[in-house]
Amino acid sequence: MARREAVLRMSVELPLWRALAGYRVLTMLYAVGFFATAYDGFERPWVAVVYYCVLFVWTVATLPKVANAASCTKRFLAADLTVALTGIMLTAVADSHARIQSGGPTLPSIWTAGSVLAFAIKGGWRWAAFASTAVAVTNLVERGAPARDTVHNVVLVWVASIAIGYVVEVARASERTLARALEIEAATRERERLARDIHDGVLQVLAMVQRRGAVIGGEAAELGRMAGEQEVALRTLVSGGLVPISRISRDAADGAVVHAVDEPAPQASEPDGPLDLRALLAAFAAARVNLAEPGAPVMLPAPAARELAAAVGAALDNVRRHAGDDARAWILVEDEPDAVIVTVRDDGPGIPEGRLAQAEGEGRLGVAQSIRGRLRDLGGGAELISTPGQGTEVELTVPKEKIVQRGKAGSR
Repeated sequence: MARREAVLRMSVELPLWRALAGYRVLTMLYAVGFFATAYDGFERPWVAVVYYCVLFVWTVATLPKVANAASCTKRFLAADLTVALTGIMLTAVADSHARIQSGGPTLPSIWTAGSVLAFAIKGGWRWAAFASTAVAVTNLVERGAPARDTVHNVVLVWVASIAIGYVVEVARASERTLARALEIEAATRERERLARDIHDGVLQVLAMVQRRGAVIGGEAAELGRMAGEQEVALRTLVSGGLVPISRISRDAADGAVVHAVDEPAPQASEPDGPLDLRALLAAFAAARVNLAEPGAPVMLPAPAARELAAAVGAALDNVRRHAGDDARAWILVEDEPDAVIVTVRDDGPGIPEGRLAQAEGEGRLGVAQSIRGRLRDLGGGAELISTPGQGTEVELTVPKEKIVQRGKAGSR
């Protein structure tokens, strides 16, 4: 059955880029508005007018550049910082020396911080330190002396930009860790699915060949021995499995990329609507297997119905394998308002205490994966009650709300 691969790009930086774009526009309008109110105080206002025209066009035209990390290139950052530094230096040309010494703002004013923040979001705290240091030096040169307000503003921009850059780096590391965890979870689910499928088919056949070969003897016994060795090797491989290396985008600023295996894509010949669970379980009814079901249909989403029926089949396989062909089994289907409950009971010898844990440690995943694993994936659970000499009872419970939600998510 075909599998679908979901590719997810994770980035907590996108809100920061959106905020930066809005900040640049607002601070550009603030600088222009402040200049308009103090126009008469400038010695050469035409210099400021020319600069603000350039600043307006540059800010609007470069909005796509600060939309995401991929668009914000090193060349753009260098040009953007140049525009900010040029505006600081032009302040001494456009404004009077007295106003500058009294603490008047530079031409770009707080717009300069947007340029520094772009460095911080793109490259982390080291890039932020470089850009903020360049702004600090230029401000000190423009003032001519380290005035108290200048030093205060310089330190504020320097600390804020470096702090934001550090937070961005921590966020990227967290994204990579989360991406790795999601891929491990997806790989584990896929390994468990393969383990169930292999247990339901290949491992059961190998175990049967081993048993029959030992009974027949001769060359069949040798074939059974080889089948037993392959069964052990296959169980070891399935229970161990491999976890793929996490996919991280080449540019860390782009965020982490997760490749997760999705649910099987339904084939054209398979119905993707609800199925009547009774129809699937009817195939298990036999001379020594009694099926008790409700009179009304038990409708479940197709994937959930198939998985629940497969879990019932795995439970019956365990009855035949461990209780013998003469054991009797009973299947009871209960359609409750909030859940579907299927109980499989047999009259076999029961399971000795600690045997399930020992079997799982040996790689025998009949109960761990073929039964409990399937129910866990459906959001339900499997409860096994066994008393030596009194048979075994397996109760499979699937909450309707969870499987309906899974069905809706899978249809998107």
